Amino acid sequence: MSVRRVALLTAGGFAPCLSSAVGGLIERYNEIDPEIEIIAYQNGYHGLLTGNFVVVDEEARARAAVLHRFGGSPIGNSRVKLTNAKNLVERGLVAEGENPLEKAAEQLRKDGVDVLHTIGGDDTNTTAADLAAYLEEHDYHLTVVGLPKTIDNDVVPIRQSLGAWTAAEEVSEYAQNVIGEHRSNPRMLIIHEIMGRNCGWLTAAGSREYHEWLKTQEWVPSIGLSKERWDIHAVFLPEMALDIEAEAARLKKIMDEQGNVNIFLSEGAGVPEIIAEMEAAGVEVQRDPFGHVKLDTINPGQWFAKQFASKIEAEKVMVQKSGYFSRSSRANADDLRLIKSMTDLAVECALRGESGVIGHDEENGDRLRAIPFPRIAGGKPFDITQKWFTEMMAEIGQDVKPAAK
Repeated sequence: MSVRRVALLTAGGFAPCLSSAVGGLIERYNEIDPEIEIIAYQNGYHGLLTGNFVVVDEEARARAAVLHRFGGSPIGNSRVKLTNAKNLVERGLVAEGENPLEKAAEQLRKDGVDVLHTIGGDDTNTTAADLAAYLEEHDYHLTVVGLPKTIDNDVVPIRQSLGAWTAAEEVSEYAQNVIGEHRSNPRMLIIHEIMGRNCGWLTAAGSREYHEWLKTQEWVPSIGLSKERWDIHAVFLPEMALDIEAEAARLKKIMDEQGNVNIFLSEGAGVPEIIAEMEAAGVEVQRDPFGHVKLDTINPGQWFAKQFASKIEAEKVMVQKSGYFSRSSRANADDLRLIKSMTDLAVECALRGESGVIGHDEENGDRLRAIPFPRIAGGKPFDITQKWFTEMMAEIGQDVKPAAK
């Protein structure tokens, strides 16, 4: 097919891959056909609805490699759901009675876009597929090639989402400083709250990174610098059964023996219990345009602190969140290699008119390919039976049982 103009957009929450993925796409188009014009919608679907874009000029093309050195997104993100007309009207992005999907599709037609590259999670990419379908019905062919971005690593059926490896490494980096606070007071409880709404992969992978880092360090137990005090004493994930009383009894023994307890908590753990408690008290649970509970308004870390503090007789409690530290990082070497392989294939698929989301297809021999949009979904649970996870949890001394479905 003939491609004259390509559009890029990044959407949803940040992940340590967005800037590099934008840079990688620009570099690959330059290598294959520098005559193809590239535009970038600003702040994701927000920019598409408002027609706000920048042209990737000669300077940006020549210096695209610089984008690999930074986190965040140079072209901006937003949380805009094109099927939530009520929210978009309230935000002034569409008029009352206007179809947001139609408005976005018509903007793409007006801007002469032949290929749309979306870098985001399942909501971002399935919305792009809806746009393509609408335009096809109205005699305008648009190739949409998505790249999977999420630090939760929970996109079905993709083996590894962009940015997740880096985020796990940053979880460990953050903990290496925060856990040092365990000697700032006797009987100290530290809760490290980690992003992961429905999936505990990031907490599990970040815990592994930190736990393995501890094994590489030297210790001086006689003066109080011990691996036991710096280690993880509990991990809580959405996929695990939650037994507060049993865990409190186990953790109190640790507190009594060494004077501190460190918990790594996925922000999605215990959320059903927290919501039930809030609603029983008549408190309204706030949700975002996608219908997701606003986790920062229910404070899972504080809830867990409240559950454990008195039971383990903690004298001081600290809740620290690594989410923004992790998700806004620049991509590490592993993610850079993954980004390179995916952006190269994304451009190849775009030029031959093949739509889909690029990823290693777990349902097709882990082959890297453009996976059809109807097969893309979010909320893939973390498999708590994996050997590396069960071995780590055994070392921590915590039982692992699956949560009731």
